[in-house]
Amino acid sequence: MPMLTSEDIGLMVWSPLAGGFLSGKFDRDGKTAEGRRVNFDFPPVDKDRAYDAVDAMRAIAVNKGCTVPQIALAWLLHQRVVSSVILGAKRVDQLTDTLGSTEIALSSDELALLDSLTRLPAEYPGWMIERQGAYRAEQLRALQR
Repeated sequence: MPMLTSEDIGLMVWSPLAGGFLSGKFDRDGKTAEGRRVNFDFPPVDKDRAYDAVDAMRAIAVNKGCTVPQIALAWLLHQRVVSSVILGAKRVDQLTDTLGSTEIALSSDELALLDSLTRLPAEYPGWMIERQGAYRAEQLRALQR
């Protein structure tokens, strides 16, 4: 998303719940719920990082009195570059729950937590460019204040 942000390009998010993985119905201990992801593990995710994100989303959902999928979708909808989210629902209750994500306001702390847990690890040369350009980022932040 950093490139999309810098270039002011929108993103249409496909599989926003990662084939159900980010719904909160899958646990680290191997207990799984029903759904296509049980037999078809797609799209691929870094499970350790994804479970960390789901754990945080579960705590936020409990605090806000909503569902984990609503938090996952609300996080996406809070991203400046997200233009649209492609939704998939088999039942009316899933669609109703999904649409409820548009009513969720996440705090800056909640957004920062989810951002930190979901950030992809930097790959070369990205990490080097980021490291060498850190002073530019600081200059930009100073100008924006």
